[in-house]
Amino acid sequence: MLYGRRAEQTAIDQTLRDVLDGRPGTLVLRGEPGIGKSALLDYAAERAEYDGAQVLRTTGVESEAELPFAALHALLRPIMAHAEALPPQQVEALRGALGVGVSAGGDRFLVGLATLNLLVELASRRPLVCLVDDAQWLDGESADALLFAARRLYAEPVAVLFAARSGSAFTPPGLDELPVARLDRAAAEGLLAEHSGTLPPAVRAQLAAEAQGNPLALIELPRMLSADQRSGSLAPLAFSMSAAEPVTNRVLAGFSERIAALPEGARLWLLAAALDDRGDLDVLVQAGERLGVALAEAAPAEHAGLVRIGGDGVVFRHPLVRAAVPLTCDISARLAAHRALAEAVDDDRRAWHLSAVALGADEQVATELERLAQRARQRGGQAAVSAAYARAAELSPGPADAARRYTAAALSAAEAGLRDRAAELVGRATGAAGPAGPDDTVAADLARVRARLAFESGKPLEAARILLSHIKMSKTDLERLSFLGLAAYYAWTSAAHPEQAETARRIEALTPRGAEPMEAPEAIVRDFCSILGGGTRVTTSFPASSQRTPADLRPLVGMHLLVQADFDAMEREAEALVGECRTEGRLGRIPEALTTLAIARLAGGRHPAARAATAEGLDLAADMDQPVWRGYLAGIHAWLAAVAGDEESHAALSAEAMRSADDLAWMPSRCWAEYAGAMLDLGAGRYAGVLDRIDRAVAGPCRHAFVWRFAWPDYIESAVKTGEPERASSLVDRYATWAKSTGKSGALAVLHRVRALTGDDERAEAEFARALELHLLHEQPFDLARTRLAYGEWLRRERRRAEARQQLEAAVEAFDRLGAAPWAARAAGELRAAGVAVPGRAAGDPLASLTAQELAVVRLAVTGATNRDIGAQLFLSPRTVAHHLYKAFPKLGVASRAELGALVAGE
Repeated sequence: MLYGRRAEQTAIDQTLRDVLDGRPGTLVLRGEPGIGKSALLDYAAERAEYDGAQVLRTTGVESEAELPFAALHALLRPIMAHAEALPPQQVEALRGALGVGVSAGGDRFLVGLATLNLLVELASRRPLVCLVDDAQWLDGESADALLFAARRLYAEPVAVLFAARSGSAFTPPGLDELPVARLDRAAAEGLLAEHSGTLPPAVRAQLAAEAQGNPLALIELPRMLSADQRSGSLAPLAFSMSAAEPVTNRVLAGFSERIAALPEGARLWLLAAALDDRGDLDVLVQAGERLGVALAEAAPAEHAGLVRIGGDGVVFRHPLVRAAVPLTCDISARLAAHRALAEAVDDDRRAWHLSAVALGADEQVATELERLAQRARQRGGQAAVSAAYARAAELSPGPADAARRYTAAALSAAEAGLRDRAAELVGRATGAAGPAGPDDTVAADLARVRARLAFESGKPLEAARILLSHIKMSKTDLERLSFLGLAAYYAWTSAAHPEQAETARRIEALTPRGAEPMEAPEAIVRDFCSILGGGTRVTTSFPASSQRTPADLRPLVGMHLLVQADFDAMEREAEALVGECRTEGRLGRIPEALTTLAIARLAGGRHPAARAATAEGLDLAADMDQPVWRGYLAGIHAWLAAVAGDEESHAALSAEAMRSADDLAWMPSRCWAEYAGAMLDLGAGRYAGVLDRIDRAVAGPCRHAFVWRFAWPDYIESAVKTGEPERASSLVDRYATWAKSTGKSGALAVLHRVRALTGDDERAEAEFARALELHLLHEQPFDLARTRLAYGEWLRRERRRAEARQQLEAAVEAFDRLGAAPWAARAAGELRAAGVAVPGRAAGDPLASLTAQELAVVRLAVTGATNRDIGAQLFLSPRTVAHHLYKAFPKLGVASRAELGALVAGE
């Protein structure tokens, strides 16, 4: 029976009812140690099993926190036979991560997707409840996988309940939390009466006051009483109310006293169990034999209620029992237990036990830890890679090896998103190298980490300076170009600063010239430098073999294609990069690749597809704690919301993008947020507002953003509309210079539209006609619709209503299909002015009624992809894919996938 937990039980009951009704649920129980979180999970398990649900459990263990996927292994081990139902790549990733198959390189988020699909597969038979205790001690990889899965439950009968300590680092955003408070006086007295009802009332009253409503203390404190105290003596108690230590510390002391009272053999066997990370009975029996202790000698510990020993292993009654065991044993006993366990466990745990025994430099153990790190990297466990390399560095006899290993630890910590830890390890690597400093290879790697940390902490120019100061460390011209490309990109992304121009000149001077495979990175470096220097013309052509570009620069290839207005190639490149990241499990790169993909689709006028890419990227960037890319994507999404006339979403997304810009000195999110505001005004016909916004923006921190080249036609149109064309006269020439240098029909079509708007009426019709010809060579739906709108407006003013109607009706239809509501309304208004009745128009595109996730699913369904294939690409379960299609079909007025093709074909 649970005392005083009616509110918590009600919340758990509701979560379980939802699961039994086919709806998912997540909940985090949070409270201090001993407050009863584990008891509430036990309650959830009993209720779930009584109602016919399946239950899986795992517990975070402090000593396992550096072992990748340790907790996930414990959770999924009973159901791994069902993994064969998953796609092969996911099975391989999951088996490799859990150490039950061949390790394969891959990102931990691919393991998260496999975890999600495995849980959903199991839940297709019966509702499933997963219980995760002591979540504050989960290894990072297990926590990532479980949270990845929990956040992607949409329509599956799966519940995930976590229990975590107050004040711990386990604070997952987006999950409901249930605080577990201390018991009130009545509940505390009821619990005491159940467990210690024979004690005198006065002693129970003092115990209740001392326990301060902590259930574990209420149960354990009575066991610490002496015979006199139990009989009613109120002599000073060991746990007197005046003691300064927290209740849990006194409970820990009580556990320590009970452990110290055990026979030596039981205590030694219990020590081995406390130092083992899995409670595997076979391992502990082997370790006990090496310690000269038989399993039977552990019986007193079980009789004392400290552990439970069974065929499924050893389970400590409470985490504080495990924590108390090493405190009661001396150093010689701990060393002996670690040595015995090292001989009884597999390679990964062996290295850690040996490292615990090493009291000084030990190259043999350091080498084993380095091998462990390499195996952990194959399983995608970057946090574990970092921990192993760092411990190997501590044990390295030589300064060069120590510096190299600390550097590898820092690189992996940065990849895992542990920025503070990475910075600490950089400092250790520098200190280990001594006055002479590290060798060039290590120094170059340290520079990459330091630059990345500076970039992510809002110091992009400092990041560029770090790379430039280490340029001599690069061994080849390609490595040199990789440093220079990143430096140029970091400098470009900074808010405007006087140092940028000089940085660009320095990068330009340092850039080597050469044939393939250097052309691609050289082109990237030079055009970024040109943009920083205020250049307008595309200065370099882009070579075909971008696949040979250094890995660091590969994500920048798409941005270079934006400079050339080659939106089709940009989209192909971004889609290829997203696909490669998914195939190879490099999911940490996907938010950056999706940013490029979203811009390519936006620039190409394919707004619904762009919205799908930004929505997916925003979710992943949040999961992976990548504020840089989340801010960038928020700005892009704000622009799309502005064009759609969604002022509420625009305001929220712009605010998020601007916060990112302010926090990170980050130009791209700011420029897109500023441009989004201008597009909101332009769609609403607030032309003076457009001019003011862009004037302020191009004079501010994001004045060097390349995106303003795409905004120049908007500024020019607004200047014409306000009767101030002279404000934009210089921009017409600048836009012409850029558009002509690209040679792309889309950019040239917009140029002719601009000339039609700014020239005399005698030339306007020819310019509009040429713009339409070029648009039809390379269709960009949004720009084509805008040209038709502008042309229709001109034709109406010329009293050529029939011709105007033709252009305006096409514009209305196109804007409707794109979900550009204010633009469709503006075109409809022109139609009415032309004498055409446009009564109560219904939206022309049913796709506009879909959510971003539904649209993404529908787009892939049209290609013939199965639900499983779609789920693998969008990081959803097949059941969730089916749910989205179920919701989308009635919105689209279709009954099967076969009918989707016609709807999506022009999207």
